[in-house]
Amino acid sequence: MKKRNIAIHFLVLLMLIATFSACASTPTRASTGVYIDDSVITTKVKSLLAADDFLKSFQISAETYQGTVQLSGFVNSQKAVDKAGEIVRSVKGVKSIKNDLIVK
Repeated sequence: MKKRNIAIHFLVLLMLIATFSACASTPTRASTGVYIDDSVITTKVKSLLAADDFLKSFQISAETYQGTVQLSGFVNSQKAVDKAGEIVRSVKGVKSIKNDLIVK
């Protein structure tokens, strides 16, 4: 009975270790928590850009990886580029911005 309890405790511990290591991040892959955080940031950025009267006519793409938001697309003026950057900076959780918007 004592050996059985030790074996069960060992298996439970092993399962916990496997679970936590499966959710951990690596240099090339974000952890589950980071991925969810990035998805929330992307959703907030896209909704704010679409809600802005000045920017909603432009097709601006936003992607987030580990808190860095990358904007891409075409706009008509530098003012639009600056405005999009301001909106992204206002979102909680954004660590940096890579603004690749092109003025046409």
